[in-house]
Amino acid sequence: MGVKGLWLAGLCLPLFVVGVWFCSVTGKALGVHDHGGIVWDEIVAMLLVLSITPETPLAWLLAFALFRLFDITKPWPISWLDQHVHGGLGVMLDDLVAALFAMLVLFGVMQRGWL
Repeated sequence: MGVKGLWLAGLCLPLFVVGVWFCSVTGKALGVHDHGGIVWDEIVAMLLVLSITPETPLAWLLAFALFRLFDITKPWPISWLDQHVHGGLGVMLDDLVAALFAMLVLFGVMQRGWL
């Protein structure tokens, strides 16, 4: 991870904190805990994944596909977090863990020299 990647990863922390508040307020206003129109959680999580992703279109596509795979299928513990952690923190946290899963797979792919 280069300087740009570290900067991007560091930016995700305040964006995550703001997102907890934002998603909580918006979810309450809409009357739906994790409304489909709330995408702040996906944006912050995807930025985190991109912080370790090589700067090539193929790597970006793989990063996006992996994040969406984990975000949609919600393997354990993502599914547990989605069901048991409520409010803005829950909305943000399950996407953060999906991002971490995607990052682990990407890291493995990069270590093998496949990207």
